[in-house]
Amino acid sequence: MATMRRIAVLTGGGDAPGMNPAIRAVVRTATAAGIEVYGIRQAYSGLLAGDFERMSNRDVSGIIQRGGTILQTARNLEFKTPQGQKRGLRRLNEHGIDGLIVIGGDGSLRGALALHTLGFPVVGVPGSIDNDIWGTNMSIGVDTALNTILDAIDKLRDTASSHERCFLLEVMGRNCGYLTLMGGILGGAEFIVIPERESTLEEIGQALEDAYMRGKSHAMGVIAEGASLNIDEVATYLESHEIGFEVRVTVLGHVVRGGRPSAFDRLLATRMGVAAVEHLLANETGIMVGLQGREIGTVTLEDATTKQRSVSLEYVNMAEFLAK
Repeated sequence: MATMRRIAVLTGGGDAPGMNPAIRAVVRTATAAGIEVYGIRQAYSGLLAGDFERMSNRDVSGIIQRGGTILQTARNLEFKTPQGQKRGLRRLNEHGIDGLIVIGGDGSLRGALALHTLGFPVVGVPGSIDNDIWGTNMSIGVDTALNTILDAIDKLRDTASSHERCFLLEVMGRNCGYLTLMGGILGGAEFIVIPERESTLEEIGQALEDAYMRGKSHAMGVIAEGASLNIDEVATYLESHEIGFEVRVTVLGHVVRGGRPSAFDRLLATRMGVAAVEHLLANETGIMVGLQGREIGTVTLEDATTKQRSVSLEYVNMAEFLAK
């Protein structure tokens, strides 16, 4: 196996709080080992364009507390093609890069797998607020996003209780309802709607009516953006039926992606960034680092991108009886 002298790092897909601490850890761990580090701007678009920039320890000073990613991110259709992937490999070789660390979600990790299949050394780091990546208990950004959701629920509950209202809150989660489910449980929601479990308008209406009859002064429903029932559909149904509460709608949208990474995310991102460099320098490639129990372990990129991570039914059942 060839000795690593120069590596690169990119962040892809949706940004997640904690990506900057991960970049910082990669740069400083590699630099301490005498390895040159290059940042690739705007993910695979920057890779294809040859947008590489040398990074030193000073370049990552003061970023550990910043949300988003200093390397920026973008989606690129060309890199999904075999021709685009070969051109990306050519760009890496042109810049003398010996290994690559990819920080991102499932799409970014599939790109990493494609480069690995072409024979290039790659290690992945899971960064996705949805917590939908197989092989890790938590991805970078999940904890911060969840705390943002809880802050919104707590504030909405203040006004909901003052006016005897039911607030419906839409949360990001196209295919995975983790944020919605955990936010609903920890925020004390009366009902939760997620992609993994079918809900009916009648069930929701009955749950809220029962809450009103039990004497509750307000109610809260949390709905994933990718659920089969959308928030406007639920609001229209509830407004047309006498459930006892006035109904109001709030869509959090991209607010959930932003903000300073929490202590948990800073530590998780740092540990993963350090581990990714260590595995790359040990010529252990085609893998993704992940939180497994309390330790940072690894899974293959193939497993991480082909296996499905879904919410636990234990939490779904817990949400139902805790809402009573």
